[in-house]
Amino acid sequence: MSSIKLYPPKPKQVYFFGTCLVDLFYPDAGMAGIQLLEHEGIEVIFPQDQTCCGQPAYTSGYQDQAREVAAAQLKLFPENHLIVLPSGSCAGMMREHYPELFTGQPEETRAKDIASRVYELTEFLLHVCHIQIEDKGEPIKVAMHTSCSARREMGLGEVGPALLRKMDNVELVEQARIKECCGFGGAFSVRHPEISGAMVTDKVEAIDATGADTMITSDCGCMMNITGAAEHIKSQEIKSQGKGGSFNGEHIASFLWRRCHES
Repeated sequence: MSSIKLYPPKPKQVYFFGTCLVDLFYPDAGMAGIQLLEHEGIEVIFPQDQTCCGQPAYTSGYQDQAREVAAAQLKLFPENHLIVLPSGSCAGMMREHYPELFTGQPEETRAKDIASRVYELTEFLLHVCHIQIEDKGEPIKVAMHTSCSARREMGLGEVGPALLRKMDNVELVEQARIKECCGFGGAFSVRHPEISGAMVTDKVEAIDATGADTMITSDCGCMMNITGAAEHIKSQEIKSQGKGGSFNGEHIASFLWRRCHES
């Protein structure tokens, strides 16, 4: 018998862990996440010393280096507030892998405590905030891509789509390869570029075939990979009859905030 996850009541304060890709490439997604939380009446605390969660080193097999990076993050959350991340992969690292990473280490108890307080942003908005969405945007057709970590580690495959279905002017279409990886996988895309390239090409073609105007995702790594490949394919087919890469990409936090506050 499968267990049902019990979510806490909406808190007055949360910590926000922005992630490296949000910080470096998509700060608007991080700001939108914070604004969504604040709109729900929650005070957002952003620890200024946050860096990487340690996932790149961890998934590359460098346990000691990953532990060193992750140990610095354990010091960021002294109060017993929940921790919200706009990324399923980073949330998965902190919730699912921190306890294992620090097993037998002095930080083990602290790592387990941190892990128990971690929530991915869409999960938090849907199940903790029970967010009500007033869609003020024009009608639009979107396809959702959920990262492997969010889907398989965090069990959030239906959370992003559930939020999008709350929006009156959004038509959510399902891509044929909805459960497949986009090929990013952090270091995987660097170590195995041919395989990664083939995977993201399949993903782009599947999304493009839906006729969606926009691809929505809750992970910036996937968004960077898919939209980058889409732009490349479009440039390759610009003189042909193909429509490869004819969609845009947007983080779900930016999409939700923009649609709910358009004038």
